[in-house]
Amino acid sequence: MSQLHVIDHPLIQHKLSIMRQSDTCSKDFRQLLDEIALLMGYEVTRDLPLEDYPIETPICMAVGRRIAGPKLAIVPILRAGMGLLSGLQTLFPVAKVGHIGLYRDEETHQPVEYYCKLPVDIEKRLVIVTDPMLATGGSATDAITMLKKRGVTNIRLMCLVGVPEGIKKVQEAHPDVDIYIAAVDDHLNENAYIVPGLGDAGDRIYGTK
Repeated sequence: MSQLHVIDHPLIQHKLSIMRQSDTCSKDFRQLLDEIALLMGYEVTRDLPLEDYPIETPICMAVGRRIAGPKLAIVPILRAGMGLLSGLQTLFPVAKVGHIGLYRDEETHQPVEYYCKLPVDIEKRLVIVTDPMLATGGSATDAITMLKKRGVTNIRLMCLVGVPEGIKKVQEAHPDVDIYIAAVDDHLNENAYIVPGLGDAGDRIYGTK
């Protein structure tokens, strides 16, 4: 069964609480999301393998350590998943980036695919899928399925806020995919929004409401 990693570092919880506030403007919301993504990135990649190699310091020869692989790819689920991209790119500037476009049908609350563009060697990479809100779990589940159909076997899901319903859906559909999240909220309301949540992440990132 996939593991749920709740990253409850004090800095993350402090910044997330500001993001939750309804009077936080889009500019501050985006900046805080960048900062949280960077902090979460440390934990999402904590177990990356290392290898020794020789280096020369100003004093003498020594043994350095470097990441041994696999190469990384970051795949945001459009559009809100883009909000987590910049922070991760700060940590991993050479990571390839793909995009999966899904939107939620307002009546059925189910995801609808409209776009998919991935690196040509995506199946050889560790793929970090980003989506700030893990609500029904439909978008994340479908995005991971799309990746697996293209040969990807090493996937991690990184979210900001989720609820037990969405977490359970992803774990049942993809028991091999670990989930990294900053907070597990209480439940979904009748409109499939996370409670207490922080509203529509896409709208708050881009100021469209």
